[in-house]
Formats: sequence, structure tokens, C-alpha cells
Amino acid sequence: MVRRCHVSESEMDTARRSSRDLKRKVLALLQSEDFDQRLSELYQWPARQVINPLFSFLLSSDEQTRWRAITAMGAVVAHLAEKDMESARVIMRRLMWSLNDESGGIGWGAPEAMGEIMACHGGLAKEYAPILLSYIREDGNFLEYEPLQRGAVWGVGRVAQSRSNLVQDAGPHLLSYLASTDAPLRGLAAWAVGLLGVEAARSTLEALFEDKAEISLYLDRRLVRRSVGDLAKEALASKELHATDEQASPQGPGG
Repeated sequence: MVRRCHVSESEMDTARRSSRDLKRKVLALLQSEDFDQRLSELYQWPARQVINPLFSFLLSSDEQTRWRAITAMGAVVAHLAEKDMESARVIMRRLMWSLNDESGGIGWGAPEAMGEIMACHGGLAKEYAPILLSYIREDGNFLEYEPLQRGAVWGVGRVAQSRSNLVQDAGPHLLSYLASTDAPLRGLAAWAVGLLGVEAARSTLEALFEDKAEISLYLDRRLVRRSVGDLAKEALASKELHATDEQASPQGPGG
């Protein structure tokens, strides 16, 4: 005899209430004034449960909430990967699927979340950095929608902040974004090539010095407003500083 498992209406209602309660708690944390200090509170819930509200907040119309959801997703998935790497991979694949045409969605926030996760966890970065890079390559899984391109370029820059060796090949592919008609793409590309020290971008960066267009940039867990010209100047200065450091100290720590 085959026993059928029935879920009562009351059990379903309880599950739905629990899910709504968790979503409210996660939102309150994302919008709290002491977000940085409270971020680790997300670890008190099972990662598989807390990740669903975070996915939903990637769609938030509030810019700060959306970016904090990206930060939180990086922390939660990296924490999960330390205990259950395969479950972390499932979340990465879910983000990738959302960018697939067959998903029926747009994949808002997915490239940024992938970049944040990889910045937080070296093992996942080694596995998935080539896929993130493929989103900015015209010969790869190129994202044609400009808002998604911004996310992919930011994701590459975010990985470059802590694991630049894994995204060094992005340099040549970022050059075309410096000439984009979309100001956020120009500014993000300038920021990213500066982090990567792309020497081939020098003349293009110089040409952007007088670009007064202002963009919003999520930097060090804060939203800031910067002009494209200032980002280009900072990118060039960081490369020059990097070159000076290399000349002064050709060998790193330990030789």
C-alpha cells in the first residue's frame, strides 16, 4: 500500500506566515541604520530559507535595499559554502539561470550578486569567475541589456577588489564600455579598469576627464555619487600608483 502524504490547510497557512515573518525580519535588517553590524544575524536562519527573501529584494525599487540585499547574499552564500559547498553552487546556478533567456525573467541583480559572492568566497570565485567574465564578452554569454551590463561590470570590479588575478582577462573587454553612450557603464568601466590596472585604457580614460555625467556607485557598502570624469582620473591615478609601487618594490612579500 502506498501512503499519501497530505499537508493540511493549517500547516500551509503556518508555513506561509513563517515565510512572511522571515521576509519582514530580513527587510528590517536590510533597512536598519546599523546594517553592517547586524549582517551576521542572517546566519541564525537556515541559508536555504533566508536566500529566498534576499532574491526578492534584488528587485526592490529602493536602491539602498537592493544593494544591501546583494551584500547580504554575498555574506550568506559564502557562509553556506564553508559548510555545504554544493548548496552554495545551487544558488550560483540559480543566479545564472535568471540571466538565461529561457528563464522568462530579466535577472535583476544577478551579476552583482555573483560578483559579491565571489568577492566573499575564494572557492566559488575560482569556479565561477569565468562565467561572470563571459557576460561582458561579445564572444561569450554577452548581456545585451544595458542595465544588466552595468551589473556585470560592477560584479567584475567587485571581484577585482579582492581577487584581481581571477578577472584580469576582463581588461580588453571593458575597453568598449568606456566609450558607451550610457554614463553608468562608462563610469563603472573606468572604476573597474582602474582596479585591474589596464594600461591599454590610459588614453580613453584621459579622454573622459571632462565627462561631468554623475552616476551612482555602490562602494564599500555605501551608495555614492561620482562623476565619470572623476572616476576616470582616480582609475588612472591608481594605475600610476600601482606602477610606481612595482618599480620601487619589484618583489612582493616573501620574494
